[in-house]
Amino acid sequence: MIENSIIRLQNVDIFQQSHLVLSKVNLHIDKSDFVWLIGQTGSGKSSLLKVIYGDLNITIGKAQACGYQLKDIKAKDIPFLRRKLGIVFQDFQLLTDRSVEENLTFVMQATGWTDKKKITDRALDVLEKVGLRSKLKKMPHELSGGEQQRVVIARALLNDPEIILADEPTGNLDPDTSEEIVMLLKQISQGGTAVVVATHDYHIIRAFPSRIIKCENGKVLEDATIA
Repeated sequence: MIENSIIRLQNVDIFQQSHLVLSKVNLHIDKSDFVWLIGQTGSGKSSLLKVIYGDLNITIGKAQACGYQLKDIKAKDIPFLRRKLGIVFQDFQLLTDRSVEENLTFVMQATGWTDKKKITDRALDVLEKVGLRSKLKKMPHELSGGEQQRVVIARALLNDPEIILADEPTGNLDPDTSEEIVMLLKQISQGGTAVVVATHDYHIIRAFPSRIIKCENGKVLEDATIA
């Protein structure tokens, strides 16, 4: 249903500089969806994500993300779009010289939060959601890889996003920890936040079957399968 759509792309061509990466992309992602995004390195997965979070412009086709028309979006509106998107990267990108709490506070202040009590309460709230409330005062180097990734997911949840885009979120983690992170992302999607996970890890896809979007030969296959 259109009114449920958080992401909708219709006949979109995606370019990197002047190189056509993906052509005639049709894609919809709805509230509560949990979607795997797969494809070889260089197949266009990252470019597709960049279009969704406003890092690549489009000139051909229609694209809507979190209520914004991406073709016409103004530079001043991109920060507001990104507040509705949570982004999780493989390499954590935590500020290593700040505690878990300070990492979260930094993002909230940067996105317009001013009330100190609300900031503290929200930090505790998102850490509770990812099972790390007790790690509030820890420094990133005192956490395991899996715990650091949970902090990154907590950070992505701060502004109550409509969708989380996770780019290889288990890439640096062992198999057991990877499963824990995917279970957490699945729980988040069941709470109403759509989740897209770009991954090369077919083991984890088999362990958690869900809808698959595949980038292949310059196309996006909306309901793909893995062999």
